[in-house]
Amino acid sequence: MARLLHTSLRRIRALGFWCAVYACCALCVCLALLRLCWKALANSRDTFRWRVRESAPACLGDTSLGTHCYVKIKESGLRFHYVAAGERGKPLMLFLHGFPEFWFSWRHQLREFKSEFRVVAVDMRGYGESDQPTSTDSYRTDHLVADVKDIVECLGYNRCFLVGHDWGGSIAWLFAIHYPEMVTKLIILNCPHPSVFADYIPWHPSQLLKSSYMFLFQMPRLPELLFSIHDFKALKTLFTSSKTGIGRKGTGLTKEDLEAYLYYFSQPGALTGPINYYRNVFSTPPLRQQDVKCPVLLLWGERDAFLEQEMAELCRLYIKGHFRLNIISGASHWLQQDQPDIVNTLMWTFLKEGEGRLNYRLPLS
Repeated sequence: MARLLHTSLRRIRALGFWCAVYACCALCVCLALLRLCWKALANSRDTFRWRVRESAPACLGDTSLGTHCYVKIKESGLRFHYVAAGERGKPLMLFLHGFPEFWFSWRHQLREFKSEFRVVAVDMRGYGESDQPTSTDSYRTDHLVADVKDIVECLGYNRCFLVGHDWGGSIAWLFAIHYPEMVTKLIILNCPHPSVFADYIPWHPSQLLKSSYMFLFQMPRLPELLFSIHDFKALKTLFTSSKTGIGRKGTGLTKEDLEAYLYYFSQPGALTGPINYYRNVFSTPPLRQQDVKCPVLLLWGERDAFLEQEMAELCRLYIKGHFRLNIISGASHWLQQDQPDIVNTLMWTFLKEGEGRLNYRLPLS
């Protein structure tokens, strides 16, 4: 009888959860459609116009950033694009970008750390020049974590210094949890531990409101349309507006830098893979193992428009080793591009703690 009651309560909770998710999705879709209709009526001529950028801007070919390479993973069969610099055989520093970004978001760090590391900034599954599976199920977090393991091993390493921002930060947290032996040190930028986010958001309506786009992203095709209208105005706004953009006044990106983003995301189908990350977010099971054992540096821009700063300190609960938290005043969500000098200095300080560990060469597989 007790088991039956427990099973019934679990099913009721699951039903309530999915009812809440679908209700929020419906509300966000209605608001988005109303806004879209208003824009179409106000400026019908330009609303549904956008153009594919045919030529890559010169900054994407800047040789000071590294060499463009590809690796094909045997397990998944996917081909990944990455940019690498620094001597082969030096310790691997692997960079995982967020949404909606690609390898180029780490350009300042590629230049900075190539003297001491083999630095690799990868286009994650579905992004940039990496393969873009069409199935939504292909973007489950277990696949994304497995990609990191396979990439590290295909590069000839069994350990790395792992750096992640936003979605890349979430995958980096999970990778450090599931493969602790493969992470020497973990550096996270503006991304809470997955358990912190899951526990925090239901009890903080302000964060729920900031994350409401996740509900909209559950819909097929509509999010891609909303990002594309007015020639990708939403994408431009993310990086350049005074509220969400890079830099205090939205001037942190050069015109050429912004064109690099528009070049990749204007390609046909280029938005679907990145948005598919969100289409799996509510079906991810709770973490059984949550602790991070390696040393962790968490960098957080205090002007993050999408994530509340209170979550940064709560990450300490899940870190069993050394933990350093730095809140960077005036910095936005796009921290490594917004304040690269400060970020790089803090990273060097963290990396040089226990410097004897920094200078060894990682064994090749």
